[in-house]
Amino acid sequence: MRTETTARRVVIVSSAGRSLAVAASDNVIAAWPHIAPHVPGASIELLHPGDRPVVQGVAVPDTPPDARRVINAHLHVVHLAAATVCVHAVAAARSGQGAVLLLGGHGAGKTLAGLALAARGWRWLAGDVTLVDVTADSGPAVRGGTSAILGRRGAVRRWFPDLDLPEIGPDIVDLRRSDTVTAGPGRVPVRAAVLVSMNADPFAVGGVLERVDRHTAATAWLRTSGHLLDRLLDAGEEPLRMLEDEHAQRQRIGYAHALTSSVGFYAVRGTPHDIASRIEQLFEDRWSA
Repeated sequence: MRTETTARRVVIVSSAGRSLAVAASDNVIAAWPHIAPHVPGASIELLHPGDRPVVQGVAVPDTPPDARRVINAHLHVVHLAAATVCVHAVAAARSGQGAVLLLGGHGAGKTLAGLALAARGWRWLAGDVTLVDVTADSGPAVRGGTSAILGRRGAVRRWFPDLDLPEIGPDIVDLRRSDTVTAGPGRVPVRAAVLVSMNADPFAVGGVLERVDRHTAATAWLRTSGHLLDRLLDAGEEPLRMLEDEHAQRQRIGYAHALTSSVGFYAVRGTPHDIASRIEQLFEDRWSA
């Protein structure tokens, strides 16, 4: 993969207990606290190997956005080799009942639905990319995810005025709070995946939770689990998808089918509060004590 010729140092990126040696410029290393929230399961601290023997690191571009994209693509491969998929999804958990994954494209309403669940007492596990252990002993489980919780300022102000988000500022805002937590060593079992589609009209009929057929569900799992590879670099034309070889592709297809068989997949359209209400009712009906 082509990168700039800037001098680099090898550092170790930790992602949910797994490591990636990265050859990065001082510019990227200095920016790491701002990059880490967008890397699934990442520690805010970089490890410096010192005198310990380390395999040559993955050389990343000098610009932080492209460095993040390259690191995430390589972590996709690292996690996949250990039966963990990086799913484009918000994850939230209800105490004692497990986790729900909120899926959908950019702007579908995943973050808004997550905020509505959080307002009902649910705990954030991942803000945009969720690490799912596919073959955990008790079934698929959330291993961790990105800590950044990104939402559009106008939509957040409209649906959640109690958050007192200022009117003026960047369109995309990070909504993390000091009490935001992510999944830890205990893992959180995945009970359901929900494909969300936000309806901007608060008076429209919505919020009906429907079961998705197996083929559609498997296709959605496959597509969302390749999210970190389907990124364009600002500089260069290298396809990140080339990092996943044929064997890894077949593995991921198998994991998509495994998730389809073990996790209920639903679709819902409505306001963020409609969506949260239907998801909570599903958990009440299926997994309440």
